[in-house]
Amino acid sequence: MSDEPTHDEGATVREAQRPPADAIDLARAAAVEEAATDAGPDEAAAAVGEHLGGAAEDDAYTHFFAATRPGYRGWRWAVTLGWAGEGEPATVSEVVMLPGHDALVAPTWVPWHERVRPGDLGVGDLLPSPAEDERLVPGYVASDDPAVEDVAVEIGLGRTRVLSRFGRTEAAIRWQEGPHGPSAAMARSAPGVCGTCGFFVPLAGSLRGGFGVCANEFSPGDGAVVAVEYGCGAHSDVVVEQGSPVQVAALVFDDGVDLETIAPPAASSDEADPATSDEAVVVESAEPAPADS
Repeated sequence: MSDEPTHDEGATVREAQRPPADAIDLARAAAVEEAATDAGPDEAAAAVGEHLGGAAEDDAYTHFFAATRPGYRGWRWAVTLGWAGEGEPATVSEVVMLPGHDALVAPTWVPWHERVRPGDLGVGDLLPSPAEDERLVPGYVASDDPAVEDVAVEIGLGRTRVLSRFGRTEAAIRWQEGPHGPSAAMARSAPGVCGTCGFFVPLAGSLRGGFGVCANEFSPGDGAVVAVEYGCGAHSDVVVEQGSPVQVAALVFDDGVDLETIAPPAASSDEADPATSDEAVVVESAEPAPADS
């Protein structure tokens, strides 16, 4: 039969090697000593509150105490004790402060390139683009042909890096959904769109068909990139109806009198036609009377 302890026997051995769970005074003294590094003796003793229980882990035992120091709501002192076995004193292995489920803790750390937001860049600040920025691609290699260089400059090349397809798409979506896009409240109430406005200056390149710059100083989009479907009340085709320089009195309608139209009676069939009768009389009076024989 093997002399090695079984699972239950091993658990009993490990339990015997743990420090006494009631060594609370030693753990509290260690917590007070740690608190004294930042405060005086009296304040340190007050910074360690009531005993909150403990937890065993392998050959160690951790005691928890409430942290009553101002600004540490929900935190607790954790003092881990070690023990070499029967007849040996317990020793302090670690003293730390741990946050509880309702503790006030700092937000999760976020890398700086993820924390930067539009509008954060100030005067004198530098914001380098990452080496693997997916918004940019290598630019055009210079040529000795002047004709080629003229075309390259015209289409926006000649730089170390230029916008990639992803960068253009990302910018187009941002502008389309931004304050100068077609869904803005100003655009929905405008009399016309920027694409038909005389103050609209189209962009060059592949974004020309969808965006431009407003050149109307009275427009809320002046100097900004605006979508073709954006619009405002300063459209170049806005015409205000001109009123008369002379005050014209409003027409007054008299509704107090009701006019009733009565149709004349129809002529009977046995009545002679007045025009025919007159004509007959004229004919008879025009003929001379016959002479007496």
